[in-house]
Amino acid sequence: MARVKICKPCLWTALAGIGFLFIWYFKVLALGYYWLSTSINAAQWEGSSLWLPGYQVAVEGAPIEGLSRNASGLTFNSETGTLFTVINRPPQIAELTTDGRLLRIIELEGAKDPEGITYVQGDTYVISDEDSHSMYWVQIGPQTSRVSVTGKSSLGISIDSVHNSSFEGVSWDSEQDRLFVVKEKLPLRVLVIRGLDVFNASTGFNIDISEWKSSSAASLFMSDLSSLTLHEPTGHLLLLSDESALVVEYAPDGQPISMLPLWRGFNGLQRKVPQPEGLAVGPDNAIYVLSEPNLFYRFERTPTPSASR
Repeated sequence: MARVKICKPCLWTALAGIGFLFIWYFKVLALGYYWLSTSINAAQWEGSSLWLPGYQVAVEGAPIEGLSRNASGLTFNSETGTLFTVINRPPQIAELTTDGRLLRIIELEGAKDPEGITYVQGDTYVISDEDSHSMYWVQIGPQTSRVSVTGKSSLGISIDSVHNSSFEGVSWDSEQDRLFVVKEKLPLRVLVIRGLDVFNASTGFNIDISEWKSSSAASLFMSDLSSLTLHEPTGHLLLLSDESALVVEYAPDGQPISMLPLWRGFNGLQRKVPQPEGLAVGPDNAIYVLSEPNLFYRFERTPTPSASR
């Protein structure tokens, strides 16, 4: 049998190349830099932000009975005190309690690949459909069992249209009437859409689309973006990454100020969150994460020693 001669310099070159690609794709160095930066600035932000290092998991990976696959996106309805998510195969909307119990399933017609949902006001929601690169306005009342987006108000966005790497998450800012939209990758983007009249479809749209940018471009250091939510009391934006398994809190000027790793051993987690796709914050500042296919997480802020006295 002939021996295969291994070129050691070539092997080391290949391993170095693989290591470089790993560091580049997952942005390990940038993550380490900003982790250190947020730790150093803890005293500045701990009392005036959500401050994610102060959270501990209260519900970990609870399967949502009645949902078996493809739950994605998450939003909190402040009027009902419940959460809503979308399922993309088959297209559906689900309402959940804050401990992850399924309340109802609503059939969703006309959307092919719903990935995000955000509560606006009253019975109005916005749903993002990755397949059509569109946002749809829908009405969901207490007795609604079926919703159709066919012929309803919608907004199509053809920026960087890439199949299955399009617009994942949406979040409505009721203070400034803005819609935040997150693009998964190629490239990562957070868009801000103004001029939407979500309550009066007959007037049409006179919109302005801008790109939300961090104060340092490198601080979008996640390898993808799967969801987002705006915390209106502080004006801070929370971005969720599936591949990086990370939630990052940004100040209004785009400065990253705290992180919540969804990794085993962090913030009380016994296991890594496998595929985080939905993110929401409740009025009590509880943070909710939904992981495909149907795992539910709730994180709660632990009281500081001074606050517990």
